[in-house]
Amino acid sequence: METHPAARVFRPRYDPGVKRSPARLVIALSVAAVLAVFILYTSIAGAGTPQISPSTLAGHVGQDVLLVGTVVQVQGSAQSGSSMRFVLKDDHGTAPARTNVAYSGSVPDLFRTGRQVVVEGTLRNGMFVAKPGSLVTKCPSKYTPAKSNA
Repeated sequence: METHPAARVFRPRYDPGVKRSPARLVIALSVAAVLAVFILYTSIAGAGTPQISPSTLAGHVGQDVLLVGTVVQVQGSAQSGSSMRFVLKDDHGTAPARTNVAYSGSVPDLFRTGRQVVVEGTLRNGMFVAKPGSLVTKCPSKYTPAKSNA
């Protein structure tokens, strides 16, 4: 079987006696190593904004944080001209701490008293001032077994 003469020009035969430069391999391995380090760094470092509970909020005055807690009380509406205010309590501990939150923006449909929420903002003068549109409700755990009263 004879090949076309042009095919010989574009597809040279492999010659084991000819040494090729390992530059391609070095570049490919370098790129793979950089990507691996980047993925590892982003998975360890996280989003960069700490998630804290109301009991540890006092140590983060003036810092941008994600506040996680359970809604205890709600006053007002976020859609009105003024901001909605609600109280978050700590989910852990024997004497759970509470924090007042001022929020304006869209409110998720699942937002109500007793629901766990995450909101981003800053503690100012004893009031947690949330960024508009940062309120997110945590998914209710419908996949965990019900608590028994035994």
